[in-house]
Amino acid sequence: MRNILHINSTFDWTKDSLLFLKRNFLTILLLGLVAGLGRAAQLRAFGEIPAWLDVSLEVIIQSARLLTFVFALGLNNFKSGVKRISAALLQKSGGLSKRQIAWHKLKTHWKKLLWNMAALLAMSFLINLFIDHIAYETCMYVSLQKRGIINVNASEWTIILFLKNISVIPLTLVFNAMFVLWLTNKLPSHLSKAVD
Repeated sequence: MRNILHINSTFDWTKDSLLFLKRNFLTILLLGLVAGLGRAAQLRAFGEIPAWLDVSLEVIIQSARLLTFVFALGLNNFKSGVKRISAALLQKSGGLSKRQIAWHKLKTHWKKLLWNMAALLAMSFLINLFIDHIAYETCMYVSLQKRGIINVNASEWTIILFLKNISVIPLTLVFNAMFVLWLTNKLPSHLSKAVD
């Protein structure tokens, strides 16, 4: 039982990230879809686009990613996420103590940091492996072209980057936001209570 509790506390940051994704699935998926469709359009999935639209889509894609990070940083509240970023950027007094808290956390819990990073790498590797399988080993690409959903000149990267934008990229953004909260001791001890 003690080993299970130890493993549970070691991966609390990973668990909180996955729980946050589960509880806020539709919001995260919507932001991922915006980024994914924008990236697919940039890759000419729907035909040629003018240069101004390409630049506009890049702004939309990066905005969707930034909103995902801010949403997670605010624990499902955009306003709280913006306040945390503003406080970190604008607050001069207490900045040193926050850096000291973060440095102390890194020094004392570096093993936990490594285990959680390893968990993220493992999850990302498996998701990317699955995405590559879908793009290269299934008939999805050909089927989408035949049905006219994507342009005949579009490459497999259209599918790959669309799928990454709705899966591994949001996972990484949420994971990074939870890391910032963990590092500054702002991660609730029970995220499930904070998200309800």
